[in-house]
Amino acid sequence: MIKHEKIETNATLLLILSFLVVTIGGLVQITPLFYLQNTIEKVAGPRPYTPLELAGRNIYVREGCYLCHSQMIRPFRDEVERYGHYSLAAESQYDHPFQWGSKRTGPDLARVGGKYSDEWQRQHLADPRSVVPESVMPGYAFLAGKDLDYRNIGNHLKTLTLVGVPYDKGQIDNAAADLQAQATGDNADAMLKRYPKSQARDYDGDPKRITEMDALVSYLQMLGTLVDFSTFKPDVSR
Repeated sequence: MIKHEKIETNATLLLILSFLVVTIGGLVQITPLFYLQNTIEKVAGPRPYTPLELAGRNIYVREGCYLCHSQMIRPFRDEVERYGHYSLAAESQYDHPFQWGSKRTGPDLARVGGKYSDEWQRQHLADPRSVVPESVMPGYAFLAGKDLDYRNIGNHLKTLTLVGVPYDKGQIDNAAADLQAQATGDNADAMLKRYPKSQARDYDGDPKRITEMDALVSYLQMLGTLVDFSTFKPDVSR
């Protein structure tokens, strides 16, 4: 008790000991990384977001969806049985910022892609309690009436290359056209070739417009769909 009191009443000693504790803790976490060839396991499938998916992700972040929904399935039995295969670091390598989250007012969305139809997603976003009576989620019906502003989508892709997202010149130059193709399904062959496992269709139910609902639903529908876990084998050699 006396020794503890000496530490608490001596600011210099408390500072020195606190620094030592933080240093030791930091070394324990950081040192192992120097012995790993790569902290992200190589996995087939992950790719950069399409322009439409990226626009949808921006809306997802703007509306604060990450505050109630995580996008990281922990490697525990109860999580895997409920949500699917545990999340891999490679699945988030093109996220800036990532959407792992630490709170779940609603369910985890890491594997929500393809789980529900576009119509279900639209209805859930517009009036959550019409499909999930116990939901406390606010409605986002306004997204269907708001035209998507994608004038600077090419510049957004170009900017992301500065932090390592591997968009090539063709993807950047055709960003607006690819967004239009994916949101309508028209002339989408080139876009589908540039972005493997992408899908092109009218997501919001209104083929005459490209709305924020198109973008957000397209983003939700691709989450967790890029990696084929039926053939995935974890690297246990590290």
